[in-house]
Amino acid sequence: MVDIHNDILIKEVINQKGFIDTQVDPSLDLFLEIEKLKKEKNAIILAHYYQEPDIQDIADFLGDSLALSQKAATTEADIILFAGVHFMAETAKILNPNKKVILPDLKAGCSLSDSAPPELFKLFKLKHPNHTVITYINCSAGIKAQSDIICTSSNAISIVESFPKNHPIIFAPDKNLGAYINKVTNRNMILWDGACMVHEIFSLEKILKLKIRHPKAKLLSHPECEEPILAISDYIGSTSELLKYSQVDTSNEYIIATETGIIHQMQKNSPNKTFMAAPPNSNCACNNCPYMKLNTLEKIYLCLKYELPELLMDEHLRIAAIKPIEKMLALSKHLLK
Repeated sequence: MVDIHNDILIKEVINQKGFIDTQVDPSLDLFLEIEKLKKEKNAIILAHYYQEPDIQDIADFLGDSLALSQKAATTEADIILFAGVHFMAETAKILNPNKKVILPDLKAGCSLSDSAPPELFKLFKLKHPNHTVITYINCSAGIKAQSDIICTSSNAISIVESFPKNHPIIFAPDKNLGAYINKVTNRNMILWDGACMVHEIFSLEKILKLKIRHPKAKLLSHPECEEPILAISDYIGSTSELLKYSQVDTSNEYIIATETGIIHQMQKNSPNKTFMAAPPNSNCACNNCPYMKLNTLEKIYLCLKYELPELLMDEHLRIAAIKPIEKMLALSKHLLK
């Protein structure tokens, strides 16, 4: 455990472990203490649907990547605590250079983001000149800085369709989402070969067996899933779209093919319905994102208390990365009109 009175030691531990590793008094009411700290510091907690239920419940704003980006762009808080993964906190910092952005664990990364190293993507772009680069928000600031416009799973189809049918496009980093968009829009975008480990782990065979046992259950899938899963799905949509569908649809049973964190909100909003996590192709809990689950209430409390770890960013990188995000946000507003 780290000596919390030694600033140098705290930073050394964060560099090594990614979070403040010190004992939290087990008698503390963390929900109450976190609320106190938020008020004292004018802080806001933004949390993704894939977080643990307790974290979802203490968040000031809960959403998918698009909603969180929009909220980060408009918040008046002095401190943004991002309960999600690293690229999400980066996005908040890109949009809020004068605010302090903190995250509970610096090592809460993303397998999809990691699948697209900026230096390799630069070489990939050189092989396909004169192409517009549309990148899914689940990528690093280094990839965003090389992009023409960002998209999320909520607005990806609309963003792509804002360009003429024959317009040459590179889509990165998720090949499954890109392939799905190609199919829906009848396009032939060039796809970067990246994927999310959670959305590629689902077992088609086990899902089909589960559907046999629950013939009335509908399969709701995120478009990051592989094509065989999407082909048998009753509904395909972003995290927030899956949540909305489960609320308005008349069925009572659902199999959910995305990260299991969203089931908490589905169950809260539709307590009389049954939600089952789509089974992975092994006996592990691989449909839980290990990076999302690095965040805990204890880490959030310590992060707020000491305002560490803080996400810092090179200003040149931030300026380059904000341009495609602003294009997305502006286009998203236009598409809603």
